[in-house]
Amino acid sequence: MTQLAACVPNFSEGRDPTTLDRLERVVRRSGARLLDRHSDHDHHRSVLTFAAGLGVIDTAVMAAAGEAVESIDLNAHDGTHPRVGAIDVVPIVPLHDTPWDACLDVARSIGECLWSELGLPVYLYGDAAVREGRRPLEAVRKVGFERLRELVRDGKYLPDIGGPQLHPSAGACCLGVRGPLVAYNVLLDCRDAQPAKVIAGRIRAAGGGLPGVKALGMYLESAQIAQVSMNITQPDLTPLPLVFDEVSRLAAGLGAEVVASELVGLVPRAALGPDPSRMRIVGFHDGMILEERLSGGA
Repeated sequence: MTQLAACVPNFSEGRDPTTLDRLERVVRRSGARLLDRHSDHDHHRSVLTFAAGLGVIDTAVMAAAGEAVESIDLNAHDGTHPRVGAIDVVPIVPLHDTPWDACLDVARSIGECLWSELGLPVYLYGDAAVREGRRPLEAVRKVGFERLRELVRDGKYLPDIGGPQLHPSAGACCLGVRGPLVAYNVLLDCRDAQPAKVIAGRIRAAGGGLPGVKALGMYLESAQIAQVSMNITQPDLTPLPLVFDEVSRLAAGLGAEVVASELVGLVPRAALGPDPSRMRIVGFHDGMILEERLSGGA
């Protein structure tokens, strides 16, 4: 029986459709089934979501990584989202009855290949972490490419696979195995980032907020709007309506208003609640639901 997984690589490119088309093309050619593509101009970041057997996941990630290393130069990157690599994050998510151990083996195999074939050092996070302090993705990514490059030169924050130096233009890759996660943004009618930063600090789990919520506040220059950018790592405990309502409550207390929300990638059906429309998700349709895409619907 084929062991299936989803993979959700994040790339530090959100503005050049030619590069993004090439990344999508090599994933499709590998035999993986592309489920979603999402780009953000201000974040200067794109996310591809695909599903396949574990052997094809390996092939697809290496093909996409090769294209990213060839096409993306972090020295010229100016997005608002934290990043350490051209192919910045590669999470592998077991589907159905696929054993976690099998995904861990594939993740570590990919990590070795990223280094040996592309010269791209790897930081292992999530369930693939080999250092407990690096289990949270943000433990490394928050440092950023430029600062991380300096630190490794001083013998600090050394990669788990490869290195010690980062790739000169493609940085490093954070590679992990995790459960379902929802990337969810809430947009505020603010002309600066401060209210979004305050809300992010209050809603994130680490600050005593909602379980499984990681959050950043930022300003999107192209839209002239503030954003609370979140990863919800426990959508079974913290569904989107709860997050939306809490951000709305906190925003009202700061004299701001929620104008919309958006999904980055796909969302498990259970995380949406009974009435997705009330969260004003931009462009929402059934094709954004993970189960619909996996079943071939929408």
